[in-house]
Amino acid sequence: MKSILFLLSFWIGVAVSAQNIPDANVLDMNGHKVAFKDIIQSDQPVIVSFWATWCVPCINELDAINEVYPDWQDETGVKLIAISRDDDRTARRIKPLVNGKAWDYVVYRDYNDDLKRAFNIASIPFMLIIKNGKIIAKRSGYTPGSEDEIYDLIKK
Repeated sequence: MKSILFLLSFWIGVAVSAQNIPDANVLDMNGHKVAFKDIIQSDQPVIVSFWATWCVPCINELDAINEVYPDWQDETGVKLIAISRDDDRTARRIKPLVNGKAWDYVVYRDYNDDLKRAFNIASIPFMLIIKNGKIIAKRSGYTPGSEDEIYDLIKK
């Protein structure tokens, strides 16, 4: 029963795949503005993970995915983009944390909360799965082992 409830809450966003991708900019790790639409354009699935340096479940999720990410890429061509929700006070912690973790993800920062507002992100971790510019799934929260469900969806 717990598994069924988790799956229902995990993939509740599948029915809302018609949501438009917003015209918003993010900052790359060097502080340059990049259009969100440009970084998610791909024929392959793109995972967009919203996280923050102060969010332990976010870091746990990204660590768990990092362990299997090379296999995911080899088998599906998926790309993961990690978008930090850190504000100006904590933004200086992003680069050292990412370098220390040696995550194989491209990392950006939602510096002015445009994506937070556009996707109505109330809490993190928050994840979108996008393919061909369309949102195919979204979810909030992290439970250990949920990376298996993410992978199953990506394979489809």
